[in-house]
Amino acid sequence: MEQSTSARPIGEWQIDDLRGVETVFCDIDDTLTRENRLESEAFDAIWQLSRDGFRVVPVTGRPAGWCDCIIRQWPVEAVVGENGAFVYYLEDGIRRELYHPNAAAPGEHAERLREIAETVYRQVPGTRPAKDQPFRQFDIAVDFREEPPFLDLQAAERIRTIFSECGATAKISSIHVNAWIGDYDKRSMTAIAAGKLWGLDFDREDDLRRVVFCGDSPNDEPMFAFFPWSCGVANVRDTLEYMTHHPKWITREPNGRGFAELAARLLNARRAGTK
Repeated sequence: MEQSTSARPIGEWQIDDLRGVETVFCDIDDTLTRENRLESEAFDAIWQLSRDGFRVVPVTGRPAGWCDCIIRQWPVEAVVGENGAFVYYLEDGIRRELYHPNAAAPGEHAERLREIAETVYRQVPGTRPAKDQPFRQFDIAVDFREEPPFLDLQAAERIRTIFSECGATAKISSIHVNAWIGDYDKRSMTAIAAGKLWGLDFDREDDLRRVVFCGDSPNDEPMFAFFPWSCGVANVRDTLEYMTHHPKWITREPNGRGFAELAARLLNARRAGTK
């Protein structure tokens, strides 16, 4: 059943509001992808945004190993990984990183997280480690809907609750439940990266309105809550009941085609402003 939301259709988003946007933060899974594949429309949109002078910064729950590949091979300015533990960026062709000050050393809590995960596997049938776990440094990912058997969001909520009751922070993405130990999330690492890399101060309203965030799932909720210009791709409606804070706008199309829809609106706003 479609959930009610105060989010408005993207077609009602005024072009004048978007003319000052310079940076596009975006989730990856089910925001740029569909059925675990990067959609061509989304990747083309990233290239178009980059060529037009926008910073594109994926903000993802995916692991450090994936983020290393993304920053080297995608036309993006930086990538925030493992739900805010770090940001990778290139400087003179060299990969650099910033770590969240509240994140532990890589691997420090791995054993404790594995112990909690074993409880999850016993109590929630069908759960298993995510296949990208070997490439992670800070968190643990439990697969509930990346590979069969597919579980529902009620099962994901049970997984999240077990981790939380055992003292970990846990967030539901569209495919995994990610858990870590430390007081950080996508929003706080994004703010740190924006300040240190691009001189943006999110305590200033003008700087906030130079940024758009696009996502699709409950682990994007800190971003939806924080940024005045936040957008969900259409499939975000599947998880609205698990969120208190919804995106301000929603695209007509789902997944990567929805991201491309947002990108087209940003590009049109910039080009209209130069006429």
